[in-house]
Amino acid sequence: MNFDEIMREPGQTARLQALIDLYAGMDPAQLEEEAGKLDGLPMGDRILASVLLFSRWAEVDPQGAMTYANGMGFGGMFAKPTILRSWASVDPVNAANYFTENPNEFGRMGRGPGPGGDDGAEIIAREWAKLDPTAAMAWAEGLEGRNRGDAMISVIGEVAATDPAKAATMASTLEGDDQSRAYGEIAERWARTDFDAADAWVSTLSGEAKERAMREVIEVLAGSDPQAAAGRIASMAEGGDRDRAIENVAGSWAQDDPAGAAAWLTTQETDRADDAMRRVMGNWVNQDAAGALSFIESQPVGDLRDGATQTYLWMNRDMEPSSAMALAEGISDDRDRARSIGMTARRWMEEDEAAARSYIESSTVLDDGMKERILSGDGGRGRGRGGR
Repeated sequence: MNFDEIMREPGQTARLQALIDLYAGMDPAQLEEEAGKLDGLPMGDRILASVLLFSRWAEVDPQGAMTYANGMGFGGMFAKPTILRSWASVDPVNAANYFTENPNEFGRMGRGPGPGGDDGAEIIAREWAKLDPTAAMAWAEGLEGRNRGDAMISVIGEVAATDPAKAATMASTLEGDDQSRAYGEIAERWARTDFDAADAWVSTLSGEAKERAMREVIEVLAGSDPQAAAGRIASMAEGGDRDRAIENVAGSWAQDDPAGAAAWLTTQETDRADDAMRRVMGNWVNQDAAGALSFIESQPVGDLRDGATQTYLWMNRDMEPSSAMALAEGISDDRDRARSIGMTARRWMEEDEAAARSYIESSTVLDDGMKERILSGDGGRGRGRGGR
């Protein structure tokens, strides 16, 4: 079968397997020919085919695949992580050599699929560590700057998947932020396989490293018992790790009990209250839009209410337009209010342009410039933070 025939087959799993088989039977010249057809595909098909095609090409002719990606322009930035990951999974030594000899090719590499980060050193180190962690660490230690830290942490994280105690010993040789990041990765991996052991290990740490590791353990716990995770946050010091933990615990809790998560969130002091409330409201609107609106209306003006309002308006397209506009006008932050009003007005004009124009023209909340932008079709085109 060719690509078009495969994509007409029933079942996505069957299509994936058929594409894997198709590309597995091709030589580098045929793979290059198929790559030339990618731009003509619908976006979803293009992403799927690109991952499978470049993964296979990198296994049989990695330098040819990389050369092709360098000629793809913007799209090549997103193919390179796939190529590098696949190359390093079978031949990490030469993948590493290419990376160090051609640093300019990876400076603006885009977000690629799969585990691990998008940094080239991190990708190579993680794949290499699956095959030979000692050699991978030796290579990582020879790098410089950010690449060195990223690569070493990737190796330690991969070791932590099978031997977290050994990974902890390796991480103890690092310093500063690199050590904190490594401890965080160990804590997350360890907690998923032996929560009690990970929890006990974290208690032996101190300072920023402990806060980072504790955050990871709490977030793992939140996946199974968000209320228990919420109770542990009180033992964390104020700062970015605590704020992140609050946001992620609230998001996990909201999957089954958004009202409970929202009530808990109102008791927390955090600089990420608006972001955390967006996580909660995203679930709540789908489960109980009326209850979500009632909560918003009960909250005082501020970041938490603003975050809840923006997300509510973004996700709830069934609200009566004039009521939605009034809700948007109550957002306290000027920029967020303008974005939300613009988005709401645009929807309203699609449904009933005359009524929307009348409301906007008579508004005492909007200034003349904002009215003009909305009525001309320019207002609210940015997604705003509520749509993230």
